Amino acid sequence: MSFWEYLGNRHAQLLADSLQHASAVLQCMVAATVIGVVVGIVTYRSEWAGDVATTAGATILTVPSLALIGLLIPLVGLGVAPTVIALTLYGLLPIVRNAIVGLRGVDPDLVDAARGIGMSRLRQLVKVELPLAWPPILTGIRVSTQMLMGIAAIAAFASGPGLGNSIFRGVASLGSANALNQVLAGTLGIVVLALLFDAAYVLIGRLTIPRGIRA
Repeated sequence: MSFWEYLGNRHAQLLADSLQHASAVLQCMVAATVIGVVVGIVTYRSEWAGDVATTAGATILTVPSLALIGLLIPLVGLGVAPTVIALTLYGLLPIVRNAIVGLRGVDPDLVDAARGIGMSRLRQLVKVELPLAWPPILTGIRVSTQMLMGIAAIAAFASGPGLGNSIFRGVASLGSANALNQVLAGTLGIVVLALLFDAAYVLIGRLTIPRGIRA
């Protein structure tokens, strides 16, 4: 069976796996973004705290994804739970780092001006600092998403959702008629999803970042 014939016969299953893969990555990115930005807000004013937050995120990335998911299985079981926890943890570093860099890069004169017109600390953060820090934060989100697209394939090891199931089935049956087709279909599906997500982020950037800041 050729690759195109395989796609024609299995398109429904591949589409379902693709939707599950995209959904898992999207949900984990939302969680990682919220956590990462909050950590950045809490730590960016202190050099020591920012270094600790960045180092903690970097340390998580040194743990092999297969090992982390394997360690989570005895704690939370198989399926979605270990996938969500692992992906959220892996997605933190670029967002935390870029949030800290972006917030530290805001012009102090603008913050002083906001304070001078009577803005509270919270309003300064929401109205001035976060909007100006948004471009690097969005870049961190894009980087994290690209990483998680590939890491999410390992979720199949823990009976998680996504295109990793197709890849794992193909690897487990190497030598059979459709083994290569399964691996290729899963891999190309992940690449296409990564490109679609990145295109969406480019659009979000154009809609949310003023032209002057982009320039």
